[in-house]
Amino acid sequence: QVQLLESGGGSVQAGGSLNLSCTASGSIGRLNTMGWFRRPPGKEVELVAGIRSGRTPYYADSMKGRITISRDKSMLYLQMYMVKDEDTATYYCAAADRPVPPMSGAHEYSYWGQGTQVAVSS
Repeated sequence: QVQLLESGGGSVQAGGSLNLSCTASGSIGRLNTMGWFRRPPGKEVELVAGIRSGRTPYYADSMKGRITISRDKSMLYLQMYMVKDEDTATYYCAAADRPVPPMSGAHEYSYWGQGTQVAVSS
């Protein structure tokens, strides 16, 4: 099994920045694609960003230019800049044991963390 643990969430003022981290443990040799998803209050989960080793990261249109995803072996990061009120959500780290095409949805990922909350205030 693979376990994912997010950290770095918290409150932030609109226009500010924060950095989320995800640590993978267990059978991490099976990991291939990793990504970030989020669930705004009362809404469905949505893609934030994804990355495969040696590939160009991809981003949701609503956040492109304001976030950067990066990966270092079993660690996954999400840098957020110029955050907006609508960025308030629970952010989840996700992983798959196979290559996942860019912009794929949550159903393509097998492993999930418990999430870390981000609250943006005006």
